[in-house]
Amino acid sequence: MVGGGNILNQDGAADPIITRMVDEDTVPWWKKKNLRWLYLMLFPTCMGIEMTSGFDSQIINAVQLIPPWQTYFGTPGGSLKGIISASYNLGAICALPFIPLINDRFGRRWCIMFGSLVMVLGAFLQGFSNGVGMYIVARLLLGFGIPFCIIAGSCMIGEIAYPKERPILTSLFNASWFIGSIIAAGIAFGTQKIQSDWAWRIPSLLQIAPSAIQIILVFFIPESPRFLVSKDKHEEALAILIKYHAEGDESSEFARAEYAQIKTTIELDLELSKRSWMDMLSTSGMRKRVLIATFLGLFTQWSGNTLISYYLNDLLTLIGYTDPNVKGKINVGNTCWSLVNGVTIALLVRRFRRRSMYLTCTFALLSVYIGWTISTERFLATGDSGVAKLVIFWIFAYSPAYNIGYNALTYTYMVELFPYATRARGIAIFQFFGRGAGFFTTFVNPIGLEAIKWKWLLTYVCWLAFEIVVVFFLFPETSGRTLEELAFLFEDKALAEQATMAVEKQIHGGEEVVEKDGETRVEVAAEPKRMV
Repeated sequence: MVGGGNILNQDGAADPIITRMVDEDTVPWWKKKNLRWLYLMLFPTCMGIEMTSGFDSQIINAVQLIPPWQTYFGTPGGSLKGIISASYNLGAICALPFIPLINDRFGRRWCIMFGSLVMVLGAFLQGFSNGVGMYIVARLLLGFGIPFCIIAGSCMIGEIAYPKERPILTSLFNASWFIGSIIAAGIAFGTQKIQSDWAWRIPSLLQIAPSAIQIILVFFIPESPRFLVSKDKHEEALAILIKYHAEGDESSEFARAEYAQIKTTIELDLELSKRSWMDMLSTSGMRKRVLIATFLGLFTQWSGNTLISYYLNDLLTLIGYTDPNVKGKINVGNTCWSLVNGVTIALLVRRFRRRSMYLTCTFALLSVYIGWTISTERFLATGDSGVAKLVIFWIFAYSPAYNIGYNALTYTYMVELFPYATRARGIAIFQFFGRGAGFFTTFVNPIGLEAIKWKWLLTYVCWLAFEIVVVFFLFPETSGRTLEELAFLFEDKALAEQATMAVEKQIHGGEEVVEKDGETRVEVAAEPKRMV
């Protein structure tokens, strides 16, 4: 089964030995008891992390529609409104240098726990804020905690999921953003009727809920087997692979093959890495990964999405919608629509290649923004209510265009792009540029809209055209491979060949699981094993 193919593929990835074994497994995940339980627990603890981020984005958007919030904070506008929204991303930027230290030293679960505790504190302070200063500090804390959870959670999903479902699960990770967003929009819409400060304090305090769920449940999931291998906890890592990827079958050839591939590739990876930030620029391959992560971070936040996420109120006012009740309904409706198309696209990611999805995404976004810009200009020139409805159409059309690439593939692509030793730092770099872009756009969007109205949309039209060029010439294809098969995608081809040869050697005659003195151990096999 595993022999007879090219050791190295033309794209630089290692020979897909494990991928071929996975493709021969025809039993769906929902018929596997242990895997079913794992995915059930991964949803609230890892995939649900983005619910917290979606909750925050929607809360800061929705509370601006609540009159008591506007009254309490003195109807903030321009730069003050920008800093209130952007402080969340500023907090995240401050956290990024510290995340790999916790994530790689203490594990994915403890990193999620730490970030969740910080966010609980931030949500508490936000709900009981006594002024704009305390409100901004609370949002800084919320922003500081979220990237710990996002980076650890995305790594965990990619590293523990069965290879067949990994692209779908990492795509659903971002789609859960809309669940938190819908809940927040619904809560804020309901509290609009309260004629006091509790209209905005209640939804602010309820932001504690997603993080509290992660705190309670995170240690019900196993640690990443790749993290355990990196800490020389080989028996524990193999036991996890056997339990969840082989349904407890100690004689599983797939679990042994997967373990051999993980162990060999991580050892080679760690030999080449000093586990420092300098690794990110040490080779041409790593520099290319960093460049892609940089652009992807910018693209996920500079594609016009922060306009809708944070300033829908201003956009609707611009086209003549002033009733808070109507705005609230549009907000909830658009968020529900985003969840539907986001989840649908995430479930289909295995059917399409990564580059095709990214290119479709960027072309679609450019088309939406061109239509949106022209429609907004026409409304401001004519005041035609029919044109205003056309603007609403473009706002609703935006989410499927964005979700095709920047929502569905973001963390799938990041996990696939970086090998184990640099994965946390690579995603941290992506987060740094994404949060930096988010901070900039959330700060300048209200200023731009207030100053030049519809012409502000033209800046996004120009940037989206640039995105198409970058994606076409820079983004590699990563679909149809395990993480280890992609580990040396940009490196010297000899490394990928060495990794594949070592894996085949271990699969056929390397290590086996034995029972000795009542303990399960990994030892060298006496006779080579033939994979059937």
